Amino acid sequence: MKFNRDLNFGNLIGQKTLIYGETNTGKTLYTANFVQFLLESKNNDPKEISILDFAPKLTYFNDLKIGGRVQDYFENSVKCNNIKVIGEIIPPRLNAKNKNELYINICHNFKKIYEIIEIFNSSPTPVLIINDISLFLHLGSNKYLINTINKSDTFFGNSYYGSSISSKFSKLISIKEKRKVESLIKNVENSFTTT
Repeated sequence: MKFNRDLNFGNLIGQKTLIYGETNTGKTLYTANFVQFLLESKNNDPKEISILDFAPKLTYFNDLKIGGRVQDYFENSVKCNNIKVIGEIIPPRLNAKNKNELYINICHNFKKIYEIIEIFNSSPTPVLIINDISLFLHLGSNKYLINTINKSDTFFGNSYYGSSISSKFSKLISIKEKRKVESLIKNVENSFTTT
């Protein structure tokens, strides 16, 4: 189903929601808008909202915005329970010159992301926000991710699902990523595309 910008965010409270699509289609912006809605319209306690941001820093590739974090779009999201990656997340395909570097980047990211998911799992909150899920899915398990999502009452996350980020040596990882996102779409009750 296509994501509607006029969607009533109130209908997503107590639900599991995933938005997915190409780069530069508003996924992180809509995610930040949902956090803003929870804080400003519903007056949720910010500490009841955990944000796991898997995205690399905002960068540009072929005139497209790649990455970007929730707080880049809604500054007050810093008041929430942001479980931050120690170090940096690497745009794996963009920062690799060959297949070996690609896999080094993917392994690096997985270790960083897995650590913050484990922190959330040890002390879950009623609301879980995840930005840029596909970076976890390069090596991570859908089942593990679904178990994490189900620890919250309300989940809102986004994932890259497209073909604009590719290289001649990243075809296999792109196919695997696409299949895992498709599996996630089937397992999250409210899944919307932004493209």
